Amino acid sequence: MRALSEIIELERTRNYLRPGDVSTAVALWKDYVHQTERALWHDYECGNVHWYCCGDPLEARALLDTVMQALSPRSARELRKIVNRSDAVWGLPA
Repeated sequence: MRALSEIIELERTRNYLRPGDVSTAVALWKDYVHQTERALWHDYECGNVHWYCCGDPLEARALLDTVMQALSPRSARELRKIVNRSDAVWGLPA
């Protein structure tokens, strides 16, 4: 819960965040890494036109890195635990 209140405070005070951006980024990244390999390959080869309206999951992942750096170590650990689950599916080292 401490991490959640820190995230809410960041979203309220940082000019690069709006309320709900972090949870949206987590959901985008989680949904993206759970796609089939064929869909991922198509995105890699051709791009994905839906990213313009619905959000780019790769940018979402980068935003999560930025947020984890801005959080206190304890809260960053809590968020990193959640993000690492999706990173493991994607094949990124923890």
